[in-house]
Amino acid sequence: MDYLVAVVSDRIKAEEAYTALEKGGIPTSQMSILGKGYKTADEFGLIDPGQQAKKRAMLMAIWLVPFGFIGGYSFDLITGVNSFDWAGEPWNHILGGFAGAIGGAMGSVFVGGGVGLSVGSGDALPYRNRLDAGKYIVVVQGATSLKNKATSILNPLNPENIQGYSSENY
Repeated sequence: MDYLVAVVSDRIKAEEAYTALEKGGIPTSQMSILGKGYKTADEFGLIDPGQQAKKRAMLMAIWLVPFGFIGGYSFDLITGVNSFDWAGEPWNHILGGFAGAIGGAMGSVFVGGGVGLSVGSGDALPYRNRLDAGKYIVVVQGATSLKNKATSILNPLNPENIQGYSSENY
């Protein structure tokens, strides 16, 4: 399935674009308007970057926390560094393992969450930001021929931005 996403500045231009597409023979079942008074980004299915970042951080934590514990325990055991001298022989290694687990948790939050926030959202974040700024988005979904037809209909209306997406890219 292909998508054509056009950003327009206000509600009137969004409705004008929708009407032009309808008159051009694009089925209304394959068109959507996103913005105030219409569908929200969540209703349409735009990815929430914060939610994706949380998922990625939790997924990384499943692996990094146990490996951090094992790494911290092993490091303390092999080097003989008594970071927690007051704890005694076996507990010193265990506390080193906990320190490694904390490092693994921090890595999952900073790397998994940070990368998920900046990379995992694709183009969804800029579109969400435009919706938050009060702009409207007209989306046409369907075959490539339908996307091309919609592009030729929308171009004369001078949208702020028009972008086509193909399911082959994902």
